[in-house]
Amino acid sequence: MTPSEGPRVLQFCHGYDGPFLDCARQYAQLFAGTPYQVTTVYLTGEPSIEAEQGSASDEVIFLGYDSQEVRGLKLAAIRALKRILHGRDFRLCIAHRFKPAYVALLASDLPVIAVHHAFDDYRRLSRRLFAACFRRRLSLLGVSDAVRDDMRACLPSWPAGRIETLYNRIDVQALKATQVDRQAARQALGLLADAWIVGNVGRLHPDKDQVTLLRGFAEALPQLPAGSLLAILGSGRLEAELKALAGSLGIAGQVRFLGQIPEARRYFRAFDVFALSSDHEPFGMVLLEAMAAGVPLIATDCGGGREVVEGVGTLFPLGDAAALAAGLVRLAGLDEAARAACAQAMERRLQERFSDQAVAGRFWALPMTAPFVLD
Repeated sequence: MTPSEGPRVLQFCHGYDGPFLDCARQYAQLFAGTPYQVTTVYLTGEPSIEAEQGSASDEVIFLGYDSQEVRGLKLAAIRALKRILHGRDFRLCIAHRFKPAYVALLASDLPVIAVHHAFDDYRRLSRRLFAACFRRRLSLLGVSDAVRDDMRACLPSWPAGRIETLYNRIDVQALKATQVDRQAARQALGLLADAWIVGNVGRLHPDKDQVTLLRGFAEALPQLPAGSLLAILGSGRLEAELKALAGSLGIAGQVRFLGQIPEARRYFRAFDVFALSSDHEPFGMVLLEAMAAGVPLIATDCGGGREVVEGVGTLFPLGDAAALAAGLVRLAGLDEAARAACAQAMERRLQERFSDQAVAGRFWALPMTAPFVLD
């Protein structure tokens, strides 16, 4: 430790792909204005200026392993982390996902808060036994109550206060500032300026259940405004299958498969409705991004998505294309006053529950963070 260094927090991330770069920013931001400096370490991924800048950390280190190299015991990663920690005043580790928590617990004697972004992380007996071995200094956070409850069910003997929820969140104003207006967004995506458009963003994967989305849109289409379109942003192994389904449903001409769009959240104002049909979404950051754009939501009534949408959007049962269709028809009938009221309700929800400021207050009130609160 150099004389100018104060106490440090280690943030240990599996990688910075997809939403995980912003997750790193979210947790580093929790320590802004405190005496703690944040060192963010990425287990996988090559050095990246974009990732370094996006991490909002005092120090960023890339270990540069690939997914093959961090299988098994991960001894090289443990040694690398020991070298980073040696001689420095680290007080706490926040680890995203199981592998970084595993490495951090074996490489250090730090208290570890493991943040879990998916279901079933402790279904395996080996993981439950590992967690039990380190229970004295391991605490768990789920990104939604649904993920938290899944972990509590797997670890029933753990005190409830050691397995808590801390929602994903956004810098509301910063995100809004990046989102382009409706006309520019439609131009960027190649969408018609005057069409009524349902948007969906996500991998073309069974977990996202775009099959139900296509079926529901096809059923609703005769009652939607003339020229309505479904725009699907994302890529994946189901692309050919989904395109074939659109053809068999007779809606190929009304569906746009736009592929992977960099920084897709910038273009959410292109949509009249945002639809998420996912199967047990752990949270759904895209829902927050649509809310920031003021776009009405319709989503499956399961997983973490329910916690985001309930009370400010429309929910439908998982896999129920008829209910999805009915919801789309209802949303198509909203007048300008109703859309404005919806946007205001979503703005309040963001500020009260899913903003950086709201979640920071929640984090520092958790029993597991009490030892790290400095006067």
